[in-house]
Amino acid sequence: MLNLLYRVTVDYQDEAALARIPRRDVVVYAMNHRSNVDYVVVAYVLAYGAHVSYAVGEWARVWPLEYVFKSFGSYFVRRGFREPLYHAVLERYVHLITRNGVTQGFFPEGRLSRDGRLGPPKLGLLDYVCRTTLDPAFDRDIWFVPVAINFDRVLEDRALIRELVDERDRPRRLAQLWTVASYVGSNALRLVTGRLKRYGRAAVNFGTPVSLKSWLASAPGVLELPKARRLPQLERLAALLMERIGAIVPVTPVPLAAAALLSFGQTVIPKEAVLERMEQLRDRLGAVNAKVVRGGARIPEVWDRAWRMLRMRRLVLEDGDSLIVLPRSRPLLEFYANSIAHLLPIRGPRVPFHKTHETETDLPTLRRDKPR
Repeated sequence: MLNLLYRVTVDYQDEAALARIPRRDVVVYAMNHRSNVDYVVVAYVLAYGAHVSYAVGEWARVWPLEYVFKSFGSYFVRRGFREPLYHAVLERYVHLITRNGVTQGFFPEGRLSRDGRLGPPKLGLLDYVCRTTLDPAFDRDIWFVPVAINFDRVLEDRALIRELVDERDRPRRLAQLWTVASYVGSNALRLVTGRLKRYGRAAVNFGTPVSLKSWLASAPGVLELPKARRLPQLERLAALLMERIGAIVPVTPVPLAAAALLSFGQTVIPKEAVLERMEQLRDRLGAVNAKVVRGGARIPEVWDRAWRMLRMRRLVLEDGDSLIVLPRSRPLLEFYANSIAHLLPIRGPRVPFHKTHETETDLPTLRRDKPR
């Protein structure tokens, strides 16, 4: 089913390092959170190598999603729930599955990105996994594998932006179920009638793994510290994982095109100027070893792939040799440009895609997501 929606791309930063992880050790995939499809994409990519037990939010406790996640050993977590007994039970469960060598996947950010940027890491699950090593019977190493995911289309992008504007706009569970059901139904109809089109690329990159045993050697005794002193130390490990995730975020055609379009800060832009700007941005990304999907393709080919999505979603119009960025589409374009903003170095003339750099200052923009 995933192949019907996306063209899936997989890349490895250091495949040899992944192959050297001892089979008896525990592997934990640490992933950025772009979409609820992340679970499916990573499970699909790893289908023949490992079954991954995810920490899943309560949003998924609806049929048939609950059954699907439970079928491969996932467990549900209540975000923001402060009851000490609940966290004691959750910590014990995480210790149990880690001690038994279960391959796990979790999102250090703790939630979906509302503005498209990488968010700051949460420490709860990371702390639980790490403290398994205090068990005298546990004699394995734990390897954290950074995983970066990006899409040409995030299925719930508009809903995420609405939540960013107003947290009260979060849909209720029945509404979410209806949205999923109607979405699946409409795409099934398109499949039957031969009108189903892919939503561009879904790209997954695997980074260089981090050995917990090696990291702890540089911070001896940190896990025995009281929680108030331990968590600030674990922030260094979380920051390392997020840094490695950020370095390998895939640059797919739509984010690249969105960054180029927004860099002009105006509504009407010559198409040739956009293609030239895409070339400049790709060169800058290459200079920092960013993972550009099909980085060797000609820029007109990359634009054509992005343009199909931009046109299908009515975000940009074509008028002769010019492109028109519709004002209502700018927050959505910024959502995609933000996914690679951290990869674009600022050297010489700045390539802007932020409201403070725009020539038309009254254009709408996407405000930054507040960390929770």
